[in-house]
Amino acid sequence: MTDISKTISAKILSHSVAKQTDMLALLKRAVTIESPSQNPETQAPVFQLFSDFLISLGYRCRFLRGKTSGGQMLAIPSSRKRHTPQQLVLGHVDTVWPLGTLETMPVESREGCLHGPGSYDMKAGLVQAAFAIQTLLELGLEPTLAPILFINSDEEIGSHESAQNIERLARVSNRTFVVEPSLGPSGKLKTKRKGVGRFNITANGRAAHAGLDPEKGISAIHEISHVIQKLFAMNDLKSGTSINVGVINGGMRPNVIAPTCRVEIDVRVTTQDEASRIEEAIHAIKPTVDGTQLEIQGRIERPPMESTPGNQKLWQSARLAAEQLGLEIEQAAAGGGSDGNWTSQYCPTLDGLGAVGDGAHAVHEHVVESKLPERSAFLACLLMTPALPQA
Repeated sequence: MTDISKTISAKILSHSVAKQTDMLALLKRAVTIESPSQNPETQAPVFQLFSDFLISLGYRCRFLRGKTSGGQMLAIPSSRKRHTPQQLVLGHVDTVWPLGTLETMPVESREGCLHGPGSYDMKAGLVQAAFAIQTLLELGLEPTLAPILFINSDEEIGSHESAQNIERLARVSNRTFVVEPSLGPSGKLKTKRKGVGRFNITANGRAAHAGLDPEKGISAIHEISHVIQKLFAMNDLKSGTSINVGVINGGMRPNVIAPTCRVEIDVRVTTQDEASRIEEAIHAIKPTVDGTQLEIQGRIERPPMESTPGNQKLWQSARLAAEQLGLEIEQAAAGGGSDGNWTSQYCPTLDGLGAVGDGAHAVHEHVVESKLPERSAFLACLLMTPALPQA
């Protein structure tokens, strides 16, 4: 079966709605397992929770050990025949919340919303994906593209260990669905994301007594003040380029000419061409104050997810699938990056297929409970859509 009718779409939605209580139960269990990126040992229990569920659906799950992260999990249908074309479903189990957050942000339902750290970003998306697969299985619907799930534990800190595996899977997949949170209260999908860069610039000068021998000193802080002005001059918010100096560290004491000063910089860009230009411009910054030297490190770590022809074709498939379900859906651009930035370089990618809610990385983080089955059904229908023509 390569396409679905309104009748089948309605069955998928009805079946999914009937699973809302089960979905909430799994989500509460997942959120109760705290899994901060910086504590790799916390990731195994949440991986196990989802692997147990997927194994019950006939998947085989392979755990990939991490060196500095909690590792990754690859889930493949056991019945998949060799060389069967595949589609990738992508998500992460790590959160930005430190251990102990549950004491002040307990998992609880209030006014139709489930609150808790990591609920919206993005354990609800993983729950929706798992139940989308269960729905298709229980209705006897088999996608022509085998749904492969890849879940990592270092997305919130840059996916430094998992990016290589994500890229490898994207190269051999027809398309990728990223179950990161949707955008805004209407649940918009993300067809564009900014690329993200991190840079450090250290100025080195010479220390001296600020009262006795000020002329013998060379202020690194003075030099960094010039560097900051050069960085802020690179901002072009109209085109989507933003450079932010977020951290400054320097100096020794008020009565000492500062021998060193360091800044940490966040960069966001909308195109790969702009990423290359800004990266080159930052590394080309020269000292202004005589006698100082600059050490410049960093790069654009996540490429931008651009609105490629493939991404737009996938968006059109999503729009039609939403119509079949009687849903209104919109596309949008996001300022933050995700692992969809990696996959978009190699195959059509659609992001924001996760929960509808609010409060990513904020104390009011929550998901709208009634939207969980709706979004799960939407993903199930997308998994059933025809393969995209290969470029």
